[in-house]
Amino acid sequence: MAGRSAIVMWLEIVFLVFGLFILIFGGDLLVSGASNIALRMHISPLVVGLTIVAFGTSAPELLISVKAALTNSPDLTMGNVVGSNICNLALVLGVISLINNIPVRSDSIKIDWPVTMGSSLLLYFVVKEKEAFVSRIEGILFIVLIISYTVFIIMRSRGKSLSVLPIDGIPDKVPQNRVWKDVAFIILGCIGLYFGAEWFVVGVKKMAETLGVSQRVIGITVVAIGTSLPELVTTVIASVRKETDLALGNLMGSNIFNILSILGITSLIKEIEVNPVIIQKDMVPMLGITLFLLPLMLYKRELGKISGILLLSLYVIYTYNVIT
Repeated sequence: MAGRSAIVMWLEIVFLVFGLFILIFGGDLLVSGASNIALRMHISPLVVGLTIVAFGTSAPELLISVKAALTNSPDLTMGNVVGSNICNLALVLGVISLINNIPVRSDSIKIDWPVTMGSSLLLYFVVKEKEAFVSRIEGILFIVLIISYTVFIIMRSRGKSLSVLPIDGIPDKVPQNRVWKDVAFIILGCIGLYFGAEWFVVGVKKMAETLGVSQRVIGITVVAIGTSLPELVTTVIASVRKETDLALGNLMGSNIFNILSILGITSLIKEIEVNPVIIQKDMVPMLGITLFLLPLMLYKRELGKISGILLLSLYVIYTYNVIT
């Protein structure tokens, strides 16, 4: 009987990992196809990075959240977003800070951090004051805010010769391949995202049942780390290449996008019920880590090895408390 349980467990892990792989692969295809078409329309690589790439890299989290909401798994929906945000600022940022010092741009202090903290606080007070729900009206507010923020950063970035991470593989000139290939990439990417989300969510739910743990725990740990892998891999590669000028701003931008766009879109499809445990044990640490990041940014205007150790220590402590 124990052997049978072990086999079932391994099958669930394979199902989950395969679903995650299809999700990431689908998101990459979608980004490649949409970016090439945008460049054919003579849209600058910067704008492509701020819009299409930002959406594409968050597509796995979006599809997982929507699928979880539709299958009555709200803990997975909220745990995915909150866990990914904690993972971005503690795990991913901690790792790349250990590899190379990360310079802190003035925009990160004046714009990115306040908006990141503000969107996190908005989410916290919305669910705390509204009986632990993200309603459709609040979803509309979130979407209006993310559209406004995106328009603002695009307008602010006009005339600046900046690149936006992660945009590896996006050319700085019009692609030469046939347009039908780009369309095929978009179609295949959407298919991959749909089925990847389906398999991944099923795998997560089955694993939670087998291990006897809550979907919140799986969402905060396994799902959050899994969906943050593209950001982690890309920023580590950029750090090794010493191309980290915009890494901090992009990670905070990912957090803003996660809250305002993913939860905004998901709540329009179905109102999100929020477990009070997530509010107290996960959202509060998310706020704390975001707040703790400010003095690290202000100190010497760069994040180095000490900052990396502190951030990773916070992530280990948080994860240990979640698991236990």
